[in-house]
Amino acid sequence: MTHAQGDEPATGTPPQPPVTEPAPAKPVKIKRTRVSGTWVAIIVALIVLVFLLIFILQNLDSTTVAFLGMEGSMPLAVAMLFSAIAGAVLVALVGGARIFQLRKATRKANKALR
Repeated sequence: MTHAQGDEPATGTPPQPPVTEPAPAKPVKIKRTRVSGTWVAIIVALIVLVFLLIFILQNLDSTTVAFLGMEGSMPLAVAMLFSAIAGAVLVALVGGARIFQLRKATRKANKALR
């Protein structure tokens, strides 16, 4: 008996299908939690505080500060830190007033729908 080209010789075992590797498993996507967000915020805040400390330690030259008729002397970096804090408080007050305004408008709109 002759074999055609490409045929397997008869050895008593049937031909095996080619071996295919299984597809790689898709990575599981983990949802972010509030705790992980807080952890990242704490790390960023610590880095900012380290830079702020370096800034203050490098700018300890005393300067005269005058405000509303009052005058005093303090390190330059501390004066700049006070002004930055005052600006942040001002922004927080304006933002808080806007949030209060929006909540009041939302309550009013919800009462009108009932």
